[in-house]
Formats: sequence, C-alpha cells, structure tokens
Amino acid sequence: MKKQLYRAAAATVLGLSLTTGIVAADTGNITNTGPGSSNNVKANSTNNRHTLNSNNIWASNDNDQDARTGSTNVSGNTTGGGAASGRAMNAGTVAASVTVQNATSTSASASGTMFSTASGSINTTGPGSSNNVTSNQTDNSTVTNNNYVSVHNDNDQTATSGSANVSGNTTGGSATSGDATNTASATFTFNVSN
Repeated sequence: MKKQLYRAAAATVLGLSLTTGIVAADTGNITNTGPGSSNNVKANSTNNRHTLNSNNIWASNDNDQDARTGSTNVSGNTTGGGAASGRAMNAGTVAASVTVQNATSTSASASGTMFSTASGSINTTGPGSSNNVTSNQTDNSTVTNNNYVSVHNDNDQTATSGSANVSGNTTGGSATSGDATNTASATFTFNVSN
C-alpha cells in the first residue's frame, strides 16, 4: 500500500523594488496507512526577485560669446578732439546639480527575504512503512544597476578691440579703444548612489 501527499507553494515577485517579505506556509497530514507504505510530505517554496535600475544623466552646455568694440576715427580737423571706443562685455554662468538615489536596490535584496514554514504530520502508519517530511526553500535575488553619465561643455569666446585713429588734424586729441571682455563659468555636479 502506497500513499503520498505532495504540497507545494511558490511565490514569485518581479519588480523594481521590494520592501516586505513573503510568507508561505504548507501543512500536510497523513494518517492510517497500512504496513510497508511509503508516506511523504513535501513543501517547496521558491522566491524570485529582480531589481533593475537604469539611470541616464546627460548635461550639455554650448556657450558662444563674441565681444567687439567699435572703431573710432578723428581726422581732417583743425583741432581734433579725443576718440574713445566703448566697452563690450559678455558674461555667462551655468550651474547644474543632479542627485539620483536608488535605495530600493539595497532594500529589495535585503528586506525581500522569504519566510517559509512547513509542518508535516504522519500518524498511525503500519509496520515497515517509510515516512518522510521534506521542506525545500529557494531564494533567487538579483540587482542590476545601469548608470550612464555624459557631460558636454563647449565654450567658444572671441574678444576684439576696435581701432582708434586720430589723423590729419592740425591739433589731434587722444585715441582710446575700449575693453572687450568675455566671461564664462560652468559647474556640473552629479551624485549617483545605488
């Protein structure tokens, strides 16, 4: 006489984050079997978890500046005054800050623990019977982090001071060319934590 009881529980979780555990319980009872019987209570628990974090960060700054002062000319005068060119100035400031935290990748691996309880009861079996209670637990956990960070900074500056000319005058004044100034500042800050 052969009597077998097979009970199995499986739990599968696939997601981006896990914060709670999984509880599986199996109970099997075998009673009143005859001599030489084979009695088995089996509990199988399987937990599959996969966490995927993909972070793509891209920052680009293209700064083209051109500062030019105009030309000045004083000529053909009996008495020529002074010639002064104005001031040309460009200024640019760029600041970027990005913070990425994937804390769930750690919690998914740690707090997604599976708890399985299996209880088996085999009573009143005949002589020479084989009685087994088996519990199998399988926990599969994988965490994949893909981080891509790219920074592009292009800064082209041109500063040209104009000409100043005082000529052909009986009495000539001064000639002054103005300032040409370019200023650029770029700051990029990235913090990625998995």
